[in-house]
Amino acid sequence: MRLYDIYLKHPSIQTDSRKVQPGDLFFALKGPNFNGNEYAAIALEKGAAYAVVDEAKYAVSDQYILEEDVLESLQQLARFHRVLFNNVPFLAITGSNGKTTTKELIHAVLSKKYKTYATEGNLNNHIGIPLTLLKIKADAQIAIIEMGANHQKEIELYCGISLPTFGLITNCGKAHLEGFGGEEGVRKGKGELYDFLRKHGGTIFRNTDEDYLKNMAIGIEDQILYGSSNARILGKAIHDGPFLNVVLLTAGMETTIRTQLIGEYNLANVLAAVAVGDYFGVDISDIQNAIESYTPSNSRSQLLTKGDNQIILDAYNANPSSMQLALENFHQIQAEQKWLLLGGMKELGATSMHEHQS
Repeated sequence: MRLYDIYLKHPSIQTDSRKVQPGDLFFALKGPNFNGNEYAAIALEKGAAYAVVDEAKYAVSDQYILEEDVLESLQQLARFHRVLFNNVPFLAITGSNGKTTTKELIHAVLSKKYKTYATEGNLNNHIGIPLTLLKIKADAQIAIIEMGANHQKEIELYCGISLPTFGLITNCGKAHLEGFGGEEGVRKGKGELYDFLRKHGGTIFRNTDEDYLKNMAIGIEDQILYGSSNARILGKAIHDGPFLNVVLLTAGMETTIRTQLIGEYNLANVLAAVAVGDYFGVDISDIQNAIESYTPSNSRSQLLTKGDNQIILDAYNANPSSMQLALENFHQIQAEQKWLLLGGMKELGATSMHEHQS
């Protein structure tokens, strides 16, 4: 594969001509309002080694690589790279809520023992996933791939590129209802991860507190269970100050993890990280230290102090399921004055008015 040989010599990939550094490999992607082919020359002027384009009129020198479709080439390149890591566990994470926090916690835990690569920020779509895969280097021992989706067959596509061997669905809530066509559509779409692992003999980490996941996971032989009951990794939330504290009941011992996360809804995210770490042999003290040291900085479950005010910043994104949990948590907080500043919830389609009124 000629493109892969070029990538090995120039493994830094850029899709934004404004961010090109000398030696980068520029992919001229297209969007509804832009054509990356038009910026290929600029990328080369800024020092890109090559520009991958899909319109012949722009391929005017040997520094241009003409492909039929730039996005498909990027995805195929990423899959080709992924196949070379046959002995490395690849954990895919999807769900309506908690994907990024769960991914960050698991990354922190696994990094205590392994060279771990993970999705940066929320690069969890048809472009971000290939870019994540192509950043994985030969020293990788475990990889974590976050997958976001707002319509059917999207997770199926991402599984076909990243070929996960392990999977975790955080939950299936009222997110992207417009694209998925209702809650059942959400479960079907997110369940495409289970479908892939079922077909290829993969292992899942399953939250026993979400009953519907049990039905979705029928036929998957290897299941590692976590939750507040009926699970290998057991835990419960305790209230002692503004942050979530979790009591673990594993291996016949009790361990308290004092997180820096706001909200009892993060219990499942913490238990997922414990379950993954435990499965891969991370010592419980290292798991505890990793989770307690994690400080959110991405507008998710943050506690900020401004003057005499305490602000819970949970403003990255919202859907009816996450909003309900946030409101329930806020209701439990004791304070003389409490104010809510709520943003709009997008992609709800015909249910938008009803869900906002609710």
